[in-house]
Amino acid sequence: MSQPRRGTLYLVPASLGESPLRSTLPEAVAEQARRLQHFVVENAKTARADLKRIDHPTALRELSIVELPRNAAPQALADLLAPALDGKDIGLMSEAGVPAVADPGASLVREAHRLDIQVIPLVGPSSLLLALMASGLDGQRFAFHGYLPVQDGARASALKTLEAASRQHHQTQLFIETPYRNTKMFHALLTSCQPGTRVCVARGLTTADEWVRTCTVARWKKSPPPSLDKIPTVFLLLAD
Repeated sequence: MSQPRRGTLYLVPASLGESPLRSTLPEAVAEQARRLQHFVVENAKTARADLKRIDHPTALRELSIVELPRNAAPQALADLLAPALDGKDIGLMSEAGVPAVADPGASLVREAHRLDIQVIPLVGPSSLLLALMASGLDGQRFAFHGYLPVQDGARASALKTLEAASRQHHQTQLFIETPYRNTKMFHALLTSCQPGTRVCVARGLTTADEWVRTCTVARWKKSPPPSLDKIPTVFLLLAD
């Protein structure tokens, strides 16, 4: 007897801000998302906004939209994937950008593989890759570190460690900060890193606030500081 068909877990990209998804999402991807009725999401409110932007034909209240719990236990993850075991496709959506990259959705993808559920990533905006593309820094060797410590001393120490690793391996280092602390991070970069280290600030990618600039620390210190408050920003550095 043949096994019943299992559904597929589609990794559905979300917008990086208020920009229309149609400017960053291929039509074939949007069309696939419109066919889905079951979604596991990081944030239900932003997921609904993105589904509305792509003109999902089903009334939002009729869709199954379930938030992914933080630190979800294996059984909770399996329960979220139950529709796929019954043959229904599921969409996984992050709060911004592509799912499962710098995103808790990776745990659901891991469970899908354990349950032999097919996983299909869909093309869409990734702030990390867009920032790396636009930075002019090394795109062959790079590492993403998520959030650095909040305390001033620990942050400065972490930046110096990343700078040393970048110099040793000629590796671009990427990291992010909570938007309201962006300005502190920028100033910490200028005070912690060497004058010749190149720093890229990639702000508000794909939105009306988009702005990308790469300079040495020495040159940044001679320039007016960028306006970064409350705007999602990716920071990159490369030490020669």
